[in-house]
Amino acid sequence: MRKTIIAGNWKMYKTITEAIELANGLKRELFELDLQRIEAVLCPPYTALSEVSEVITDSTIQLGAQDVFWLDEGAFTGEVSPKMLKDCGCGFVIIGHSERRQYFAETNDTVNKKIKAALKHGLTPIVCVGETLAEREGGKTFSVLEDHVRNGLKEIDGEDFAKIVVAYEPVWAIGTGKTATPAQAQEAHKYIRETLSAMFGADLAQGCRIQYGGSVKPENTRELMIQPDVDGALVGGASLSVQSFAAIVRTAAEVKK
Repeated sequence: MRKTIIAGNWKMYKTITEAIELANGLKRELFELDLQRIEAVLCPPYTALSEVSEVITDSTIQLGAQDVFWLDEGAFTGEVSPKMLKDCGCGFVIIGHSERRQYFAETNDTVNKKIKAALKHGLTPIVCVGETLAEREGGKTFSVLEDHVRNGLKEIDGEDFAKIVVAYEPVWAIGTGKTATPAQAQEAHKYIRETLSAMFGADLAQGCRIQYGGSVKPENTRELMIQPDVDGALVGGASLSVQSFAAIVRTAAEVKK
């Protein structure tokens, strides 16, 4: 059975002091988290990674970063390498988020390089895929998903694929208050799993965890998590509150018993 994974993407929010406060609050709320059923991952800004790592070091909460560069070191001003993330205590890293694609020219090629670099250093990639509103309205959802999955995961073998988490993000639902209906989410997740099956075989595809990301909040968590191919959530705004993120984690754990 696939273990549910709930990751909080804090984006460009929280100073170090604020991040420590939020992490401490979540540590208190989730101290009884059952790792047999669910994983919770916090993804603060780079500036707060080390401090959040210290806060959660003796808890069941795990640490992730929001992006990574594909080389270990070099003259790449402003970039952060997988070695640096590991040194901060990270076990996960978000790769290919739609905001990186939209604002910072992320492509399937750079996503692919980053995935390989993360895997090389023992980081679990959370690989984001998803369509814009124009693409959905144009009937291109499946073709976009296939493009992101096939080209983002090209030249990755089955052993490494088994370490990857995929996150379906309908771009039109990120930060807009709109959420894909449970049926829409399930349809997309099912298609992603079918594409993965064609690439890596049915067994590995069935083992892959596919998160939903797009205005997830406590009120819609249950209806999303009961879908058979939805294995968790990549949470944005609702991860910035102790109460809302903890409620999402607890609801997901309850649904996925």
